[in-house]
Amino acid sequence: MSTTHQSATQGAESASYEPRTVRRAMLAGSVGTLIEYFDFSVYGYLAVVIAPQFFPSADPAASMLAALAVFATGLVVRPLGGVFFGWLGDRWGRRKALVSSVLCMGVASSITGLLPTYSQIGVTAAVLLLVTRLVQGISTGGESVGAYTYIYESAPPRRRAFLGAVTPIGSNLGFMLAAATAGAISALTTKDQMAEWGWRLPFLMAVPLTLFCLWARLRIEDTPEFEDAARKADIPAAPIREVLSTHRKALLQSIGLAMAQGGAIFLGLTYIGIYLSTNLGYDPTLVFWMTAGVVLFTVLLMVPAGWLAARFGCRRVLLLGLLGFLVTAYPAMVLMGRQSLALAGVAYLIFMLSSAFVQVPAASLWPHLFERRVRYTGMAIGYNIGTVLAGGTAPYIAAFLVQRTGNLLSPAFFVMLVCVIGIGALLTVREDV
Repeated sequence: MSTTHQSATQGAESASYEPRTVRRAMLAGSVGTLIEYFDFSVYGYLAVVIAPQFFPSADPAASMLAALAVFATGLVVRPLGGVFFGWLGDRWGRRKALVSSVLCMGVASSITGLLPTYSQIGVTAAVLLLVTRLVQGISTGGESVGAYTYIYESAPPRRRAFLGAVTPIGSNLGFMLAAATAGAISALTTKDQMAEWGWRLPFLMAVPLTLFCLWARLRIEDTPEFEDAARKADIPAAPIREVLSTHRKALLQSIGLAMAQGGAIFLGLTYIGIYLSTNLGYDPTLVFWMTAGVVLFTVLLMVPAGWLAARFGCRRVLLLGLLGFLVTAYPAMVLMGRQSLALAGVAYLIFMLSSAFVQVPAASLWPHLFERRVRYTGMAIGYNIGTVLAGGTAPYIAAFLVQRTGNLLSPAFFVMLVCVIGIGALLTVREDV
């Protein structure tokens, strides 16, 4: 551990962490990621409905690929958002960055729900959809890493590994809420109603959700570490340059870990639903509800995963999770194709069990890799580059592999590859939380 990093840690140990302040920090961080992932993932769950509305084609596969490409572009711009919000968070405070990112996400999602379709304004509709996804992508570039940073710095050092579970709990509840909302609307509408206006409702839910998150985040103060640094005028003038010059190893480690987490989990949370309903022909409404149930079960595992991370170290638990994804990806997809939705649900659950043991320890390990001065920026760059390379692109890569190879099981090999990359990066991390 460097001297600077060590002194920062010692400063954190001596800081005062009032229980009320910690509780507010946990709420503000988790509710923001819930809204972020609800807004962002609902597009993936409704891609089957959205595709013909904005990208009509005689070939349904081509239409779906176009819709998933737009989903992926929302994550391609994440590093740009990460650079901006990282600079904002390291220079002007974590709180300002968190408020700004969730406001940006909420506005973009709300506008998506009001967009005209291809039948109304032609190709301009697809362009406008792309623009709103890009804005969402920019905001997500700062949201998750901002929440990781804020909760890590707001929690007492001895409880960071356990309380790190709060952020992934929020993000996964966002996925679950999106799936449940899509399932409820699908069940209450006809196919034509869903195509005409039903798909808009989840996006418009961003309005009340964003207002609630703003209320929670406007009540918090900045983290003890950042306030202490501000009093000492120990604020980086150029955090991006500092990250690139002094934290290259941590940057590469975070990219590798983000590729593994993003590739496996985004495929599980977004592509599997498309795979089950489109490729295997299961009822979409039942798939929505099954997805919500699977995600809820993984959320319930996150508290014990946090306890294990605090007890045995984040690296060991994270390694367990990555190995779990590695060995279950292929057999799980084999079981999904046995023409039984119940069996497919069991296979889906087996695959996603590893999610808790990856997301929870990673939430504390990522900010631990970087010194306080550039923590937000370093995480934002590394996490978002890794997510772009293998996370948000995972649904598109999976659909592309199936289309090009004709092998419905080919996405499993993609998951196995990113897990190997993540394990390699993890083995180079010497310090634990």
